[in-house]
Amino acid sequence: MKHQAAPFVAGMLQRRSVLRLGLGTAALLLSGCNPNKLTFSSVDVTGAEYGKGFELSDHNGQVRHLTDFAGKVVVMFFGYTQCPDVCPATMIELAQVKKLLGADGERLQALFVTLDPERDTPELLQAYMVNFDPMFLALRPTLEQLPVLAKEFKIYYKKVPGKSAESYTMDHSAGSYIFDTQGHLRLFTRYGSGAPVLAADIAQLLK
Repeated sequence: MKHQAAPFVAGMLQRRSVLRLGLGTAALLLSGCNPNKLTFSSVDVTGAEYGKGFELSDHNGQVRHLTDFAGKVVVMFFGYTQCPDVCPATMIELAQVKKLLGADGERLQALFVTLDPERDTPELLQAYMVNFDPMFLALRPTLEQLPVLAKEFKIYYKKVPGKSAESYTMDHSAGSYIFDTQGHLRLFTRYGSGAPVLAADIAQLLK
């Protein structure tokens, strides 16, 4: 019986080897068609049908478009200069991210988009940016552009009345959008993610 079973077992082993070889080849071919996907800590929104671009004046009065920053990773945050906590904390974090990136930090462009163009004059926005990094830019939509821009980027904002007409505050979304070096929206990062985590995500997009 042993001698009769031996050819059968040998045949089975040979067929299994061929099967494993075939599966291995198929896996290799599939891996070639599907290169390793980048893994981010931020929310991956690659392929989103919103946040396609903008046409806004910066704090220097120059009209800016997303295409102006080709070759850089762009981080876009919506806030206002009189924001007491979230806005300055986010901008400080982005300044830290730039330092953590080392030489690649020059390829990071932070954009602060004001949701309060009534009070945030170009002069005030310029002074505000200097507090964080002189290369960071503030963008100032008109009152007519603001709701259209908010809809395009799915941003929430609402004026909250204060004790006087000038003392109002703004409720608003607290996250940031991140565009790759080709100008494609790739990531949404939540407030308070931390500079090291954000720097790691941006470093991948810069490669």
